[in-house]
Amino acid sequence: MSDATRCGFAAIIGAPNAGKSTLLNRLAGQKLAIVSPKPQTTRFRVLGIVPREGAWGRAQVLLVDTPGIFKPRRMLDRAMVKAAWTGAGDADITLFLVDAERGIADDVRTIAERLRETSKPCWLVLNKVDLIDPPKLLPLTAKLNAITPFAETFMISAEKGSGIERLLDALGPAMPEGPFLYPEDELTDQTDRKLAAEIVREQVFRQTHEEVPYGTTVETEVWEEKPDGSVVVRLAICVARDGQKAIIIGKGGARLKAIGAAARTELAKELDRPVHLFLTVLHRPNWDEERDRLRDLGLEPD
Repeated sequence: MSDATRCGFAAIIGAPNAGKSTLLNRLAGQKLAIVSPKPQTTRFRVLGIVPREGAWGRAQVLLVDTPGIFKPRRMLDRAMVKAAWTGAGDADITLFLVDAERGIADDVRTIAERLRETSKPCWLVLNKVDLIDPPKLLPLTAKLNAITPFAETFMISAEKGSGIERLLDALGPAMPEGPFLYPEDELTDQTDRKLAAEIVREQVFRQTHEEVPYGTTVETEVWEEKPDGSVVVRLAICVARDGQKAIIIGKGGARLKAIGAAARTELAKELDRPVHLFLTVLHRPNWDEERDRLRDLGLEPD
């Protein structure tokens, strides 16, 4: 095996609900990004650090999960879309993830047309290929390549794991030669405090409906290490509208308890330690239009 080392960024972009976060978690072999059936769950860049090796040497593939690209309305929306395109612009390779079952919808076409302007390699990754008839895949690939010629095409199921190894095998040697940017035992640059907030927000997305999850953000207020190895975590669920507060809490506090119980179980699993989780709900009007708060989320507003 060669002694050469490679390191580079591969940005995963696409329309909402294409499966970007599911793909990141599958490629990384661990949950790094939250997922839900609702679109626009991902709000900021999430980094996954994946080691690969072969006869060509060793590589550190830095996978960047980005927010879905859609028509923005709020400052938060605009910052999310900006983060997605910035991630693609900064990457060595762009992975354009397309929901094969959904096909070439208007938002998919718009993204593909913009990718035509980039000078960096773009790979087409068709996801959810297990959900459509195989004879439809090649025509879909041809239509997308007619919009933008892609350097490579991969057909995968991020949910079931099919096609993932082939994609990983291609990513390693495609990274530019250079030293590793992160310690070899790291999987992400995301802090445990941020992970805790995201896992709670994931449960808000899963257990509430309509506009409520989109008007909500979660902040970690207290992180206290205990002598027995456990951790006390206090988080605030902030809602944009006062009426959303009652919905999050639920009758007799039932929904807040359910959100907390599910999040506590998930966080203890991810941290591999006991977690004492405490949640409060705060009305914070227009948080999604506050520049400083968006910067705290890792976004750069216009």
